[in-house]
Amino acid sequence: MSHNHSELADKFASNVERMKWHDKALWFVRVKRDTQAKSLDEWEELRNTADKIKSHTLSHLDEYLEQFEKNALARGIRVHWAKDAKEHNEIVLDLLRSHNAKMIVKSKSMLTEECHLNPYLEEHGIEVVDTDLGERIVQLRQEPPSHIVLPAIHLKKEDVGTTFEKFLNTQKGNADPTYLTRAARAHLREKFVSADAAMTGVNFAIAETGGIVVCTNEGNADLGASLPKLHIACMGIEKIIPRLKDLSIFTRLLARSATGQPVTTYTSHYHGAVEGGEMHVVIVDNGRSKILADKRYVKSLQCIRCGACLNTCPIYRRSGGYSYGYVIPGPIGSTLAPSRDLKKYYSLPFACSLCFSCSNICPVKVDLAEQLYLKRQDVVDAGYLSPIKLNALKMATWLMCRPKLMDFAGLMARKMVPILPRVLLYSKFNLWGKNRELPPFPKNSFKELYKAKKGIK
Repeated sequence: MSHNHSELADKFASNVERMKWHDKALWFVRVKRDTQAKSLDEWEELRNTADKIKSHTLSHLDEYLEQFEKNALARGIRVHWAKDAKEHNEIVLDLLRSHNAKMIVKSKSMLTEECHLNPYLEEHGIEVVDTDLGERIVQLRQEPPSHIVLPAIHLKKEDVGTTFEKFLNTQKGNADPTYLTRAARAHLREKFVSADAAMTGVNFAIAETGGIVVCTNEGNADLGASLPKLHIACMGIEKIIPRLKDLSIFTRLLARSATGQPVTTYTSHYHGAVEGGEMHVVIVDNGRSKILADKRYVKSLQCIRCGACLNTCPIYRRSGGYSYGYVIPGPIGSTLAPSRDLKKYYSLPFACSLCFSCSNICPVKVDLAEQLYLKRQDVVDAGYLSPIKLNALKMATWLMCRPKLMDFAGLMARKMVPILPRVLLYSKFNLWGKNRELPPFPKNSFKELYKAKKGIK
């Protein structure tokens, strides 16, 4: 499978109609976020406070993790530590086998997607049912999520209708959202009542209390964790926050940034197992310590997985989640993926216009654009950039370091490019022009206009 973003993006963009409604749908969510942010006078103060809390926590992460474990154990919650995806999956499988579990209901968890837990469990004879509606849709289609909050955003209601016809025996051609939602609800309720175990992700783990918090809009986490006697919660080491009173800062930021709503419909606190049951928390590193040790990229661990950077990113909106080839797409994925494997994901830092919209919109002030700029340098230093692009950049650097020559080249381009034959101008060597038209060339350069305006000779 190719992991080259430009190649995968080209496939998505070839369907122009789909690209346009994908772009429009995500921008609609971005506008809702802006409306909510403007409704709070203290919005920037909340962002600054969240940034400080996360930065402090990461600088004392070992202490807060140990505090969380101590307080969780005191509540009867069993805590497990996994250094990587393999250990995480093995721990979960052992827990399920110890309870003779054959079917598990799972609410949204990007960590389990990262660890490829579903196929691992299925290979060992355990049925996994994703209970978030969007997750269930893509699971039935054997697709990964294309967005960390809106996993089926790449699909139209007609696509969902066709999927449900095949797997849920719904009426042929009926794509009414209400009808499809009710069909999904009936289907999932059967799974809930017959499940042997439940699994949730973790939005926040509170060191002070030893409890976890899960934020959802569908209530599927609550229903799943309340019915079976076994509840397994999986979290990355970065999900810790120090105190219960810190939580309100993040809950006010999370839903507004993610979907443009004041708060998620359900903000569920878990501080122990159901009566007669067991609750387990699996804490996973899986490369996070490596990022923690690099001061250039440590702020990427502050991410609360709201998806705001995806919704605002002009590249993601027009290229889709699958073009990134990584479980987490968009700007945050474009820094996390190369931190995991720079050679494999070398193209992702270049899937960015450096417009800085992602940095400006992030609720916890992750310096995404700055990180992607640095990642590009890492790619070049490691020798992973294609020779064509590398030589083009070297030539551009050489030219820009010589102002007079740069001015002359600009003058010649303004005179010559407009009269060049199209077949020559848009040849196979002009990859930039494959799907773009050059803008009209001005008569004068910006420098000339500026000097004329200021009266500089």
